[in-house]
Amino acid sequence: MVNLVGTRDELLKLVEQGFDTPILVRGNEITVSGEPHEVGLVSYLFEELMELVAHGHLLTTDSVARSIDMVKTGAFRPSEVFSDALTVSRTKSIRPKTGGQKRYVDAMRTNTIVFAIGPAGTGKTYLAVASAVQALARKEVRRIILTRPAVEAGEKLGFLPGDIAAKIDPYLKPLYDALYEMLAPEAYARAMERGEIEVAPLAFMRGRTLNDSFIILDEAQNTSPEQMKMFLTRIGFGSRAVVTGDITQIDRPQGQSGLVSVQEILEGIDGVAFSYLDANDVVRHKIVQQIVEAYRRFAESDHHDGRAIPGERARPEAPSNGALRRLEGDASPRDPG
Repeated sequence: MVNLVGTRDELLKLVEQGFDTPILVRGNEITVSGEPHEVGLVSYLFEELMELVAHGHLLTTDSVARSIDMVKTGAFRPSEVFSDALTVSRTKSIRPKTGGQKRYVDAMRTNTIVFAIGPAGTGKTYLAVASAVQALARKEVRRIILTRPAVEAGEKLGFLPGDIAAKIDPYLKPLYDALYEMLAPEAYARAMERGEIEVAPLAFMRGRTLNDSFIILDEAQNTSPEQMKMFLTRIGFGSRAVVTGDITQIDRPQGQSGLVSVQEILEGIDGVAFSYLDANDVVRHKIVQQIVEAYRRFAESDHHDGRAIPGERARPEAPSNGALRRLEGDASPRDPG
């Protein structure tokens, strides 16, 4: 019962606040009173929480708060979400924390190419790396390939010293950070030496065929439509790809984002899935979720008038039919597109 209601009843109080329903705990009995609909939801919530506790899950204020949201929306069972796991080592597993993340993980299991589109902090990159590490450990693939466009976020850093790997390293820090969390230093070093983890700058991938690989294209909102087409056509036999990006944070100096146009171009193709995450899926500090939601409200407000948020470029339009034809190679050399 202590695991269920928390020390000093902190989890119980959280449930009471979430449903505004009186709850009485005596011994091993929980009594819920109030409106029948609310009582039913709270009873269902406790059944889900008890199932999690029975399977060794340690309840926290964060997991209980997210469970309350899931029960209210009815989209997912908390026990189904929190019981899922991506096994990245013998001692560590990565679990989705929201319904949107659960959909994303399921999409990566069942599709060849998955596009994860959502704001910062929703676990797009982290879960993609976890899925890649699990696939490598299970020998479903022979290598992990990490890539992203080399576009700075509003600042020009000039030329970087070193070889290709050293030049692209600063841009791949989020991917490296996730790998460092999941692999022991020795395991990571061995994987790099064996070529099981490869850094491949997006600009240098043309002409390659990537077989038996788990490929992650990060920050894809900064690709051009031509770069996106080039990347997607690199995928060979036995390979899977995850493309992550946030279409509200496009840093391309000009032109259209390949991540925006690809949603229309690849719609309805078997084996290709689009997983959309939102502010409810943010798993960073609570204030990040509030910031993301505040920017969304501002973008949709009457005061915004469709202009770009200060410091942010306007969201590109979907490509026209003419642009689609040019993307497929029908343009003449003089065509400005």
